[in-house]
Amino acid sequence: MTEKELKLHYQNRLSKPLFHIVENDSIKLHYVTLGADTAQPVLFIHGAPGSWDGYMNLLDDSLLQHNFHLISVDRPGYGKSQKFPKKRTYTLEEQAKSIILALKSNHSNKKVIIIGRSYGAPVAAKIAALYPEKIEKIVLLSPAIDPDTEKFWWFSKFGKVFLVRWFLPERMNTATDEKFAHIKELKILKNDWKKINSAVTVMAGGQDWIVDTTNFSFAKKMLIGKNAKFIFIPESGHLISHSRPDLVKKELFMTR
Repeated sequence: MTEKELKLHYQNRLSKPLFHIVENDSIKLHYVTLGADTAQPVLFIHGAPGSWDGYMNLLDDSLLQHNFHLISVDRPGYGKSQKFPKKRTYTLEEQAKSIILALKSNHSNKKVIIIGRSYGAPVAAKIAALYPEKIEKIVLLSPAIDPDTEKFWWFSKFGKVFLVRWFLPERMNTATDEKFAHIKELKILKNDWKKINSAVTVMAGGQDWIVDTTNFSFAKKMLIGKNAKFIFIPESGHLISHSRPDLVKKELFMTR
């Protein structure tokens, strides 16, 4: 959403987001928060392309606002989380170490629940592997996690052409660069699944044409022996947080 659209959206709402920037020599992280910072944190991580407002339907939910501290980030390289000079891609580890800094705004001393969608899902998994003491649960929505079934479109290669990139929005170029780094990063992540100690819920839609449903089977294989739950929704597409927010909310309250 543009700044104008955001301003209009929150114009008459009682609950408005607080905007935060964390910056050091290597990273810049922009994120928003809603709800009391003494409540349990819920961290939202978007896919590619995307931004913090991709979860707006859940961020605006009054029940969630009254029960949790909602934190939604712009992943490194997207939105206002761009450190200049701009990097082409950020590894999963770089993203995890950047995004975890958003938890400094929470003062509950409670473990976080992370919701990661699409390519935000492997970022969530990486955080859970690197910081097991901080994580209560990760919820992976339409996860793009299997390096062997990474899907490329016929037009993907054109996103690497300079003249094409010139006319595309910056977020699309960022997504393209990230896309071509996916396989390598997901292969590295294969060694990290065993380090996850938190509860995990995986949701996939039967009508998802963006992320192959074989990723659902891959998740089952990677999470053998873990405290994991798998929910397949035949009628849903890629954006489960929009089509079935009831299921996402249920996972949040089940931790209480």
